[in-house]
Amino acid sequence: MAGPRQLPAAKVEWRLVDAILSGTYPPGGTLPAERELAHGLGVARPTLREALHRLASQGWITIRQGRPTVVNDYWTTGNPRLLGALAEHPERLPGPFVGWLLEARLALAPAYARAAVREAAAQVVALLAGAESLTPDPHSYACFDWELHRALARLGGNPVYTLILNGFEELYARLAPRYFERAEGRAFSRRFYARLLDAAMDRNPAAAERVTCRAMAVSIRLWKRLDRERAVGTPATPGSEAPTGR
Repeated sequence: MAGPRQLPAAKVEWRLVDAILSGTYPPGGTLPAERELAHGLGVARPTLREALHRLASQGWITIRQGRPTVVNDYWTTGNPRLLGALAEHPERLPGPFVGWLLEARLALAPAYARAAVREAAAQVVALLAGAESLTPDPHSYACFDWELHRALARLGGNPVYTLILNGFEELYARLAPRYFERAEGRAFSRRFYARLLDAAMDRNPAAAERVTCRAMAVSIRLWKRLDRERAVGTPATPGSEAPTGR
């Protein structure tokens, strides 16, 4: 008789995360016994154990010796690696999730933009010069924007900012093109890049912080409006959320 098919642990991990996010195994509940769970997934128990340990290391579950494995309230017990797992399940993310990510960026970006201009203004200028050659492609914008923020965090000299951003990378790669697929989102970002470039050329860290803070706050409002319009199928229209002046 054939044994269980050997799915890689990463695939088993994906299926378990999907089951948790879908409510099959809700927070506060427990997973089935190892033998039962392995049988239900059609995998060998060593493979299941590997997947479970991965989930535990991210904060999804708590493995208890001799007792059922508990599904955690992962929004409070998770760590940055959990964000990478969430990126694999975009259809399961709660509606406000992108807004939450943008709010986290608002808390971080002004500080690392200020530090980057203070410590390495010339390199910031060189980075932002690349914005001039951007094509109107959502993925190009998403890639440039991500690399800009990661470089600003690195140039500021505080490696903790970079480590935090690294936890967002997979989610950002999947979700940012949705923001940049609208011409209004791309136009607003170009204005932000131009203003930040001015601040870097002036070697003015305070201006860099101010410009970045304003841009990150506006991007939250713009995202929420674009998302509402996307949900009801109406076109985006220019609004006061994306001012064109300084």
